[in-house]
Order: sequence, then structure tokens, then C-alpha cells
Amino acid sequence: MTTFDVISATLPFLLDGLWMTFQISLITIACGSILGFVVGMARTTGGWLVSSTLGLYIHALRGTPFLVHLYVIYFVLPATGIAWLQLEAFPAAVIALSLYTSTYVAEIVRAAINAVPPGQSEAARSSGMTALQCMWHVVLPQALKLMIPPMGGIYVIIIKGTSIVSVIGIAELVRAGEHASLRHPKELMVIYGMTALLYFAYCYPVLRLARWAETKFGSVRLPS
Repeated sequence: MTTFDVISATLPFLLDGLWMTFQISLITIACGSILGFVVGMARTTGGWLVSSTLGLYIHALRGTPFLVHLYVIYFVLPATGIAWLQLEAFPAAVIALSLYTSTYVAEIVRAAINAVPPGQSEAARSSGMTALQCMWHVVLPQALKLMIPPMGGIYVIIIKGTSIVSVIGIAELVRAGEHASLRHPKELMVIYGMTALLYFAYCYPVLRLARWAETKFGSVRLPS
């Protein structure tokens, strides 16, 4: 069998795996970003108790391997016997990745909000704005521009992190590559080279989109 034959036979399976990777990463990025934004805002505006509690949540997840989170959600929680914790592989992977993503997004949001000089908030409040109006009209527009560059990097990390969910049987891109390598054990370089190229084809546009958004919306210049 020639290399071209291997590529022709393997590519459909890899594309199916890429589609699964795309689904998991897209849902994860959406859910993780929403949850992370809420957590980041709460840490910034919610007072010491709220900030400390959410900080514990963030450090607990960031300080432990993602694989452990995945095992807890997919294997440990169902062992409790509670019906609504009996999760299939796909929702378990999405929940675990979303929680993991939210911790990084939350820290980006918190850091961006704190980077806006407090004098601007004080000026807005002195002009009669409420705290909510000040956050919405003054702080967030500047903070959002600061969030764009690191968000792009985090999203690419999450896309590549979907490869770990193969351990619970999800046929994403890496899992598809593993199956293909079992069928064509002499063509490992070709198969995993194709897998790497497909990851690159997915991740590179995400980075370019983040770069475009940064250029389009401009980088905020904060006074020293």
C-alpha cells in the first residue's frame, strides 16, 4: 500500500475526529468563557468573601491536572449512585473542560479589569454614574480590549487539550489517529503528521482571528 493509499484511507477517519474535536472545543469555549467571565467579575466586585471563595475554586482546578478532573466527573461522581451524575462521555468531557477553561478566563477577566486605572472609575462615579453604569460604560470597554490577546492563546490551548478526552473513549482527532495507526502500523509518521496538520489547520485561524480582533478593536493605552 502506497503512502497515497494510506492518506486516502485514513483522512475520512481523521476528519470525523476533527469534527468531534471542533464540537467539544466550541461548546467548551462558549460555556467556559461565560462561566469564567461571571467568576472573574464576581472576584473583582463581590467583596472579600466571594473573591476568596472563587479564588479557592480557581486555584484548586488550576493546581491539579485536567486528567484528574475528567476522571472525577466521569468515573467518581457516577459511583455515588446519584442519577443526574451518571454522565455519558461527551457531556462529562464538556463539563470538565468548561470548568478548566473558566479558571483561566476568570483570571484574564480579573486582571484586565484591575488593569484599568481606578481614577477612571472614581471620575465616572463623581459624575453621577452608578457602580453598574461605571463598570458597563467605562471599565469594561477598556478591559475587553486587554482580554483579547490572552484569550486567543487560551482557546488554542483548550483546543489542543481536547486530545486528553480520548482516555474516556471519545473519538476525537487524536483517538482517530490512534485507531488509524493500529490499522497501518508502518505508517505512523504519515498518520500522526496528518493529525498534527489538522490540529494546525484548526488552531492557526483561531490565533489569526484573535490577532485580527486585537488590531480591529485596537489596544487600549492606559495612563501610567
